[in-house]
Amino acid sequence: MKIRKELWFGFSLMGLIIAAALTMVFSVETMTNGHYGLLMLSLVVVAIMLGFPTAFTLMGMGMMFAFFAYHSGDQTAAGAMQQTLDLMVQRAFSVMGNDVLISIPLFVFMGYLVERANLIEKLFHSLHLSLARVPGSLGVATLVTCAVFATATGIVGAVVTLMGLLAFPQMLKNGYDVRLSAGAITAGGCLGILIPPSVLLIVYGATAGVSVVQLYAGAFFPGLMLAALYIAYFIIMAKIKPTWAPALSAEQRMVPLPPQLKAIGATSDGWALGSLIKALKGRRNQEVSTRYLLGQLAIVLAPAVLFALVSFASYQNATTVVVEENYTELQAMGAGTTNDQDSNAEEEGGLAEPEGLGEPEGAAEGDVALPPGAEDDKAEAQADAGAAPAPADSVALPPGAGGAPAEGAAPGATTKPASTGFWIGFGVGALTLAVFYGILSYARLEVFKMLLSSFFPLLVLILAVLGSIVFGLATPTEAAAVGAFGGFILAAAYRQLTFNVVKESVFLTAKTSAMVCWLFVGSAIFSAAFALLGGQELVETWVLSMNLSKTEFLILSQVLIFILGWPLEWTEIIVIFMPIFIPLLDNFGVDPLFFGLLVALNLQTAFLSPPVAMSAFYLKGVAPKHVTLNQIFAGMLPFMGIQIVAIILLYQFPAIGMWLPEVLYR
Repeated sequence: MKIRKELWFGFSLMGLIIAAALTMVFSVETMTNGHYGLLMLSLVVVAIMLGFPTAFTLMGMGMMFAFFAYHSGDQTAAGAMQQTLDLMVQRAFSVMGNDVLISIPLFVFMGYLVERANLIEKLFHSLHLSLARVPGSLGVATLVTCAVFATATGIVGAVVTLMGLLAFPQMLKNGYDVRLSAGAITAGGCLGILIPPSVLLIVYGATAGVSVVQLYAGAFFPGLMLAALYIAYFIIMAKIKPTWAPALSAEQRMVPLPPQLKAIGATSDGWALGSLIKALKGRRNQEVSTRYLLGQLAIVLAPAVLFALVSFASYQNATTVVVEENYTELQAMGAGTTNDQDSNAEEEGGLAEPEGLGEPEGAAEGDVALPPGAEDDKAEAQADAGAAPAPADSVALPPGAGGAPAEGAAPGATTKPASTGFWIGFGVGALTLAVFYGILSYARLEVFKMLLSSFFPLLVLILAVLGSIVFGLATPTEAAAVGAFGGFILAAAYRQLTFNVVKESVFLTAKTSAMVCWLFVGSAIFSAAFALLGGQELVETWVLSMNLSKTEFLILSQVLIFILGWPLEWTEIIVIFMPIFIPLLDNFGVDPLFFGLLVALNLQTAFLSPPVAMSAFYLKGVAPKHVTLNQIFAGMLPFMGIQIVAIILLYQFPAIGMWLPEVLYR
């Protein structure tokens, strides 16, 4: 029987792991508990590669070696078993009490609802028409669709499969290169690993003890950067190799116009804004109602209205300065009559004020006592300054502190001129709006209406979920609940909310969530057993003995994670190996948030690494029969190189990922 190459690779990798474990066993004179911990780690990896269920393998190995750790001392077998069972219950309960994990089923449910609302087909069609004049427009539209849909779902397999059914046949039909097309779909589908709301970031945050909110804020710009690098590469390849990504023909770029617009003499290249205003000002057409024309004009003017509202709100925010309230009357500490203080002291059982320490004779009530002669000095100073003596019961305030706000400003607020940055932004926005209306033909208006019905609903859902998380309006769990409700609304709006859709979404959500949560339970038991055996201390001692610099440690850790990404899923890498890496970060001065962003980019690269690249198998399952797995692998390699470039850019310029969290939360 002929064995496939990927099986040979898997067996070879397992052989290397077993050989390394045996070498460790026979190279040390005395096996300590730490060595048994490393042996447990090796056995878990081999068992997972052989196909055993990850969660239950982790639990089984963890309990077995935890019993060994307890029994290796003076503890009896019964006592060790009792402690092992107690450990299992405690670790499982700690996982159940983690509130962050509640957001996982809600985000997954939102993704499956959006997936089954059939939005992706409309989104891809409208995007490829709007980008028709861009080189490699089908590929660029595919990558943009993957980025948007990955943000709305975060489910890698679903995005790759759907785009493989929708975009791949169209790209092949239009003469696109098989490898370039396959690479775009597999790489674009993996963007959901990094771009929020990513389940990977939730799992990493819960494992490493890092705020999921900060992880989402930090992953936003790296995700956009990676998507932009993909798109730039595809456009460059379409320019260099036009035969790999042919331009769309005029017939394929043609957008049919509604009969009502044709009735007023509209053409595809006609100027939409001027023509609609002219049609409304002229004689009424019997075939086209005024209401329809007003509706079309409202759609055309919607961007201008939105720009005006945003500009007004931004101007108000940029010019308003909120002033803290100031009190015009200040009372001296300990103010009050002596009799009141004495009576209060007597009632409360305190000590009365000694005689002679009260107010001087002749002092008016409310005055602040001054040293002898201070009254004369104060009066002379005021006379020299030409000012009238201040009343004894008043306190001077800073100029304008208690004054009224500027005219037209809200109470407790003043105004200031808008900054130069605001006017630059306003000018760029106004210029963009002018260009938009200058080139808005009827064909582009129809494409704009397609985007309104496909892209903008998803955009509103994404902004509602991510905006509420990033700006602190809601926790990830609350935002996930809003997203799930928004998925319901979208599915209902597109008339896709059937019983079967809800049933399938619930079933797939339960399946995915159960897998992740059981993985957490297994990981918690495994990590506890690994710590009991002293494996973490042994690894830490070994790494520190190498005298690595911060850069060398990051390179070593990322190379190990990249290699582990070949045989293992990202969930297994996060829950098994992150508890080993995270305690080492303090020794090298690495921020766990920054490390998490590097890991997310790295695991996305591992999804494209032959021969165990899951994205390739997702696409192969729906691709035409003549497309081979080797062609898909060849197409993924350039995009994997782009991801490595993205990792280097993030390391060289940490502000790409750290700027937004620092501005918002630190």
